[in-house]
Order: sequence, then C-alpha cells, then structure tokens
Amino acid sequence: MIRLDKTGPLAVVTLTNPPLNVLHPQMVAELDACFTALATDPEVVVAIVTGEGARAFCAGFDIKEFPLLMAPGQAERLARSFHAGLGKIAHLGKPTIAAVNGLALGGGLELSMACDMRIVAANAQLGQPEIKLGLFPGAGGTQRLPRLVGAGRAKEMMYLGEPINAVEAHRIGLANRVVPEGEALTVAQQMGQSIATMAGVALRYIQEAVDRGLDTTLEAGLQIEADLFAKVFHTEDVREGVEAFIQKRPPQFQHR
Repeated sequence: MIRLDKTGPLAVVTLTNPPLNVLHPQMVAELDACFTALATDPEVVVAIVTGEGARAFCAGFDIKEFPLLMAPGQAERLARSFHAGLGKIAHLGKPTIAAVNGLALGGGLELSMACDMRIVAANAQLGQPEIKLGLFPGAGGTQRLPRLVGAGRAKEMMYLGEPINAVEAHRIGLANRVVPEGEALTVAQQMGQSIATMAGVALRYIQEAVDRGLDTTLEAGLQIEADLFAKVFHTEDVREGVEAFIQKRPPQFQHR
C-alpha cells in the first residue's frame, strides 16, 4: 500500500490506496518498516511523503476499521502503532517533507505533521474531523498540532472538526509553502534536492537540536545545541566546508 522511489539523494514514499489513500494497520506497519530502512540508507539524504493522485494526500484512517477498535485493548494498540510508525518519520535523522495534494484529514494530517515541513497544494484541505465521530485525534494530533500552530488554534481545529484551506494553513504556520494545484511533489523534490547539497551530519543535528529542544526548557535546549555544535566540528563535512569557502568553490559534502 506504499511505494518507495529513490532518485539520487531523495526518497519519495507514496501512499497508494486509492481513491483517498486512507490508512489502515497494514499501511502503518509498512510505513514503520520503510522509514526504519531509510534511516540507515546511506544514499538517502532527504525523504518525501506524498499521496497518489490529485484528490488526497491521505483522508485519514479507514472508518470501516473502526468497529474492530471497540474490542478491549484494540484502540490503544492502534494508537501506539501509529505513534511508533509516525515516530520513525519524526525521528528519521534526515530532513522530511510532506507533499500535500488534496485532502489531509485526521490521520493524514497527523502523518504530514510527523514530517519536518509541509508543501501544500492550493486545493488542499487540512483538518482533524475526529470530533464529528465522537472521537479525537489519536495518531499524535493532540501533541504535534499545538506545537506547530499554538494551543488555541489547535484546540479550535479539533473542537470544531472543520478543515482549513491551504492559505489559512500557511497563515497559522501549518504549511511551509502553498503551491499551485498539482505541483506539491515537484516543489518538494526541488526543495529536497537543495537540502541534499548541504552537510548531512549538520542537517541531522539541526533536526535533533530543534526537536529535543522543543520538549525541554530553554536552558536545557541551549545545552543540547552546545553539545551538538561541539560534535559537528569533528566531521569531515566541516573541514570540506571551510576549505571550499577559502578556495572559493562549492563544497562537496560527503555527509560524514
């Protein structure tokens, strides 16, 4: 239910469950396995997640599966499997981009929020509609959405369950860029190619410093930054970057 395409330093992971690329437990397990492998793939510098077709990035978890979740323990197991699978994306150790085409609802929005950045097509609709089923987000939405847009806006989206458009998503900080319909993946790939020319170890440390820092105090976050800043100076990429600057040439980073 997912497809992996690798081109140079980019990996594109595509959800392939038409027409709306809804999620079910098998797909979550496949995402977990895919990103576990990508974490140690030396050829991949940047990973992109998208959905097949123009209608939807991912319209959420398959509602047909919901009756099964009413058995004792099943809902908790599903939530924990989502947390583990999306955690593999969030903690990949490499930059991640969601190319959001069409609908990104429920678990689909939560999947996109596990990525570092979101490139959103102009026709996209983003939301957490679970409240309309008597539920609330269980794949990380209650934690990741307020970290991106603030508690007030996040609660409004979850309390009302109404989707927002791409322009509003950009205004509140949920979307990094809004692009014309049909161009989300192309722009994400262009951004990915630009990022992939940078030093891979420094990219990993940026991700680690920001993400760990968000979960602690400012003082503790500054200590994390200082520790990683000291470590990055022992990399080959720093030596190459300094030499290239002195020699007035583009650096050729080896990501080590």
